[in-house]
Amino acid sequence: MKTPELRGALIGYGFISGKGHIPAYLSRSARQITDGQPRDVRIVAVADICEKRRELARKALPEAAVYPDYQSLLRAEAANLDFVDISTPPCDHAKIALAAMEAGLHVLCEKPITTSLEEAKALLEKARATKRVFFPCHNYKHATVVKAIREIIESGRIGTVRSVTLSTFRNTHAKGVTEWKTDWRRHLEYSGGGIAMDHGSHSFYLTFEWLGAYPTAVTAKMSNLEPMKYDTEDNFSTVLTFPNGLAHCHLTWTAGVRKVIYTLQGTKGAITVDDDDMQIAIQEQTDGPDVAQGAVKWNFEKRTISSDWMDASHVTWFNALFDRFKEAVETNDFAGKEAKEAYRCIEIITKAYESARNGCKELALGGIE
Repeated sequence: MKTPELRGALIGYGFISGKGHIPAYLSRSARQITDGQPRDVRIVAVADICEKRRELARKALPEAAVYPDYQSLLRAEAANLDFVDISTPPCDHAKIALAAMEAGLHVLCEKPITTSLEEAKALLEKARATKRVFFPCHNYKHATVVKAIREIIESGRIGTVRSVTLSTFRNTHAKGVTEWKTDWRRHLEYSGGGIAMDHGSHSFYLTFEWLGAYPTAVTAKMSNLEPMKYDTEDNFSTVLTFPNGLAHCHLTWTAGVRKVIYTLQGTKGAITVDDDDMQIAIQEQTDGPDVAQGAVKWNFEKRTISSDWMDASHVTWFNALFDRFKEAVETNDFAGKEAKEAYRCIEIITKAYESARNGCKELALGGIE
């Protein structure tokens, strides 16, 4: 059953909501009106603790009610809302999401969904208990090049994926808006962690999909190159053990370039991604006596797939993500696969931090049912 127009409230009007979520909602509505379709979402309220950000929200959404905090927004608006979109720093995700679900609202939440495993579990339990959808913003799944990878894996061209590497290079931490604590991601009290907390989820949920399984163990190492200034890590490397292979993830805020590089190794071939550039290698058997003497050769295919990696707002990916959120609402998928994967991401981050503190000790992962 299709839902009517969803009425939403945005909680936190920082960079990702101001440059990503709100422009995507507005373009979605404009496209639907142009195509003669009914609008399926309307943002009717915004909350932010910063007055200057509230002023900007009023300009962007002149018809929306604007509040100084999520509590006053929920008191005034909950009866007329269907969902909240939480885009605050991670330290506040859990308490806002729990309050929203208690008020009868579905929740779309930016990653990481929480800063602790206990809070992540509580969110899924609350979603089931209140029969409200809890859904994470795992937007990398909707990047054009990632969709292309999915199609290639599903086609069987590279066979069964047995190992993957994911490297995310950034020359600085993602800066917040200038009106409020632009360096909040480098401060533990707001972020809950450094680059692993900020970027780890993206790498981890992609490994789940590409290896078609969930990891059973993790080992990790990290460093902070500016300890006198910040209390979170800026470099992070981890190895995830899967039942059918390994995943290596490297994340850094101290690179000389902004870039993602992914590799997927399969039984019949491989995929290499360098931002928008993809190379596909497919094995071909020949008459040579062994691999070293020509028994196998590789056919290479190159593609360029524009994915807007340089746009940190990822606005072009948002509406595909929102379609999945809508589907979860329509099918009563309260704490579904996406929510469970978000929990697993927090578990990996939590255990990886523990591993790094204990000499890269390998630690078991349990997951969640």
